[in-house]
Amino acid sequence: MSAEPPKLKVTIDETDEPDGYSPPQIAAIAQQLIANMEKVILGKHTQVVLSVAALLAEGHLLIEDVPGVAKTMLARALAHSAGCTFKRIQCTPDLRPEDVIGETRLDPESGKPEFYFGPLFSQFVLVDEINRANPRTQSALLEAMGESSVTVGKVTYYLQRPFMVIATQNPIEQEGTFALPEAQKDRFLIQFRLGYPARSDEEQMLVQFERRHPIETLLPVTHPEQIILCQEAVRRVQVERNVRDFILTLVRTTREYPSLLLGASPRASLGILRLAQAMAAIDGKDSVTIDLVKSLAVPVLAHRLIVKPDRISRYHNGAEVLREFLEGRKPE
Repeated sequence: MSAEPPKLKVTIDETDEPDGYSPPQIAAIAQQLIANMEKVILGKHTQVVLSVAALLAEGHLLIEDVPGVAKTMLARALAHSAGCTFKRIQCTPDLRPEDVIGETRLDPESGKPEFYFGPLFSQFVLVDEINRANPRTQSALLEAMGESSVTVGKVTYYLQRPFMVIATQNPIEQEGTFALPEAQKDRFLIQFRLGYPARSDEEQMLVQFERRHPIETLLPVTHPEQIILCQEAVRRVQVERNVRDFILTLVRTTREYPSLLLGASPRASLGILRLAQAMAAIDGKDSVTIDLVKSLAVPVLAHRLIVKPDRISRYHNGAEVLREFLEGRKPE
């Protein structure tokens, strides 16, 4: 990665925009991120846009899919495009919390205790096969994902901004895995699958990747400071009262839905609002619509819902319940 990422052709006039970036300026930065990522992530435009939106919404991403569909590549492409530091944690059952966070050791020269920072102290952290980590190690991520900080003993260390965790898991292999607790799932702003590429995209991949992988030459198109300014500006995208009311109705309905054992938390309400603000800004708009919120309901809410055991035959997952509600169908 180059030491000095190329500057964007985006003019920021502090006198005209005293509150930071405007939605069109955020859109310009986001579109460059998206275009750069799509040099290596072929045929997955929706997922690429969602991942950029999650970054601008200061959220974390969970990708659940089979091996070999570019989960790791998406994480690397986003980090490289944003000009941020990147670390990968390969989860195994014997991975310790200290392997993730770091630990205090005696300095061999001074003989004094010194904290050695783990891979979690990076701007982008890929937690590969997170469900292979034991519950104790999984829980080590909770404070970092929720508070952007890590407490070791009596000392709290604050993580560098922007900070984003991208975790992957394989839904097929269950042996030697530990299901994510609901508190952990709730920390992920969105979850999606990538799926296999279309034949034309796979053919293009064979041609494009024949001699070398393009991730090796992927250059940043922005830098961390611009990402932070975008994140701050996203919070100022307007959300009218009728949109807030719809978000509340949607989330609270999941808590009362007869087919659900567990509904979405208040964190989910804030999450869908923040992601909708980010998506509106990516489109260059200064306000959120109800239709936009509806389009984000499944990636934000579905992984937080638990279907009652006696309703599994009717609803395979929370996404099917959400679609029933959004389409105005009565619960069966």
